[in-house]
Amino acid sequence: MSMETVPKGPISWPGTDKVIVMEGSHAASYAAKLARVQVISAYPITPQTGVVEKLSEMCASGELPARFIKVESEHSAMAACVGAQAAGARTFTATSSQGLALMHEMLHWAAGGRLPVVLLNVNRSMGPPWTIYCDQNDSLSQRDTGWLQIYCESNQEVLDSVLHAFRVGEQTLMPCMVNLDAFFLSHTTEPVAVPSQALVDEYLPPYDPPYKLDPSEPHTFGGLARPDTYMELRYKMHLAQEEAKGLFKKADEEYGKLFGRTYGGLVDTYRMDGAEVALVTAGTAASTSRIVVDDYRARGIKLGLIRIRVFRPFPAEDLLDLIRPLKK
Repeated sequence: MSMETVPKGPISWPGTDKVIVMEGSHAASYAAKLARVQVISAYPITPQTGVVEKLSEMCASGELPARFIKVESEHSAMAACVGAQAAGARTFTATSSQGLALMHEMLHWAAGGRLPVVLLNVNRSMGPPWTIYCDQNDSLSQRDTGWLQIYCESNQEVLDSVLHAFRVGEQTLMPCMVNLDAFFLSHTTEPVAVPSQALVDEYLPPYDPPYKLDPSEPHTFGGLARPDTYMELRYKMHLAQEEAKGLFKKADEEYGKLFGRTYGGLVDTYRMDGAEVALVTAGTAASTSRIVVDDYRARGIKLGLIRIRVFRPFPAEDLLDLIRPLKK
């Protein structure tokens, strides 16, 4: 979140129902609940487990009236979401690392089928060597599957970005992956402002797809396409990604009007006024980088920070506008 534009803390933000000290995993769970998801399917993997544990508790207690589908693998989890989304349900899942890799085939089915599933990915290194710690290579390796991708800096941004993801994904009919760094966010507690359900409903209307599986009006989904038709469909996916750039900016702006916080749309910046050099980051590295920027500025070095928030679609135009005036 831009510290230049949002100096106040969560207690003073408008549209807040309550403030809870929670880990980033649970921030994603609360966001899914606020989005009124109808189907959740997931398979546990460290460090994602907290996300689905909390959602499972919510579903079991009746706090969240959604269908929780327990499956035997991440591939099956995404397959269940693809099927439910095709039937017209708002769906959510979560995974990490090797689990995301196992989902790879079904990621293409979601994107090519224009099914706006929202996936919470806890960024973890890919093995071997075996490790459970933070690395963004798991999501970066899926960059060309057609999914929109958001990278978060704080637990608050995790909650807010999941709501952005549902909104923009459903507007473009493209699935969206919200990424948070393992342990730095997933297992670290911070005060998080939980928005009012009534205002979230205003921001995110019910999912109403233009087409869905319906026995009374049967259609073929994902059938055989000749090369000319296939090219046209892939180009339409590209156009949807390009459209998402403006929609992410609008979603961020309108969210700010309701809840008092924004994240720069596609790219967040810190102390870029008059900067001659800039650090370019994503995720929680930006928080440490802000301290570095302040330290260098105090020594008279005109350093700034550029944080890539939306990686897919890639914000090339925004980055070029920021980078051109720099010396390096």
